[in-house]
Amino acid sequence: MQLSFFTVQDHYPGLSRSVPELYTAVIRLAEHAEALGYDTFFSAEHHFHEYGVVPNPAVLLSALAQRTRRLRLGSAIATLPFHNPIDVAEAYAMVDVLSGGRLVLGVGSGYLKHEFTGYAIDGAEKRERFDEGLEILRRLLAGERVTTQGRFSRLDDVALNVLPLQSPVPIYVAVLNKDALYHVGRQGHDVMCVPYASVDRLEDVGGMVDSYRRGRREAGLDPASTGLWTFHTHVAESEARCRQEAEAAFNLYVETRLYAKRQTYDDILRSDLALFGSVEQVVDKVLRLHAMGIRHIVALQNFGLMPQECVRTAMELMAREVMPRVEARLGTTISA
Repeated sequence: MQLSFFTVQDHYPGLSRSVPELYTAVIRLAEHAEALGYDTFFSAEHHFHEYGVVPNPAVLLSALAQRTRRLRLGSAIATLPFHNPIDVAEAYAMVDVLSGGRLVLGVGSGYLKHEFTGYAIDGAEKRERFDEGLEILRRLLAGERVTTQGRFSRLDDVALNVLPLQSPVPIYVAVLNKDALYHVGRQGHDVMCVPYASVDRLEDVGGMVDSYRRGRREAGLDPASTGLWTFHTHVAESEARCRQEAEAAFNLYVETRLYAKRQTYDDILRSDLALFGSVEQVVDKVLRLHAMGIRHIVALQNFGLMPQECVRTAMELMAREVMPRVEARLGTTISA
C-alpha cells in the first residue's frame, strides 16, 4: 500500500488567494509531503479556466525537482491530444533528468469541452489523437529514433537529444469511464482513476478493480498491479472536526468545478467516495479499499481554499496516524 498526494491547483478569482500565492503554497506542500514520506506528488494540467491554473505540469514539476530530493513527481495528467508528442516527450524527459529520475508520467485524453474548443480540436477525435500520441511518446522516451506517419503526427528520423534517466519511464493512463478500465488493462497500460467521477458508491470500486484486473489477466499480464486511485481526503481529530474544516472547502470546490457529476459534502459522505473523517474512520475506509485490491492511494487533500495549516495537519494525520494503523491491522509494511 502506497500513499501519494494530488492537487488540481483550483483557483478562485476575486477570493483570498492569488495565483502566485497558490504556486508558493503548492511548493511548500510538496516539501511537506516529502518530509512526511509520501510517495509521489501529482499536479493536474488544465487550460482556459480557473478549474486549474497549471497549464503545463512539467514547468511546476521542474521547480519541485529543485526543492525535493526523494519525492516522486507526477503529472495527473498530461493531456496528449492538445500537444505535439515530441514536445511532451522533451519536456518530461527534462523533468526526469532534473529530478534525478523521479518522474511518474500520467497521461490522458482530456474531458473538458472548453479545453477542446480552446485548442480548436474536435473532441470526437480525442481517442485517436491520444492513442497515436501515446505510441510516439513511449517510443521517444525509450530512446528510439522514430519515423512514422499518422493521422495527426509525422516524424521523420526523430530522436530526443535529452533522454530520461529512467528506463522505462513509468506511464499511467487516466480513466474516468469505468467501462474503459477493462480495455486499458487489456492494452497493458498502468491506470490512474478517480472513482468519485466514475461510480456512485464506494462498494462499486471493487468492480472497477476487478474489470481492470480481468483485462490485464487476459493480456497475460500480472493482475496484481492495480494502478493509482484518487480520493478527496481530509483527516481530522474527529468526524465533527473534519466537517468543520472540510465541508465549506469541498462544497466550494464542487460548486465551481466543471464536473458533469457533482456531490456536496453530505452527498460524498453518503456515497463514501471520499476519505473524510476521523483517523479511525479513514483507517477503516483504507482497509476496505485494500480488500478491494487497491494498493496505491492518491490523496486529493488541497482543495477549495482550505487553510494551508488544515491541509498540512491533515497530511500529517494521514501519513503518521492513518497509514501506520492500517499497516498494523494488515500486518504488512506500508510505503507512506
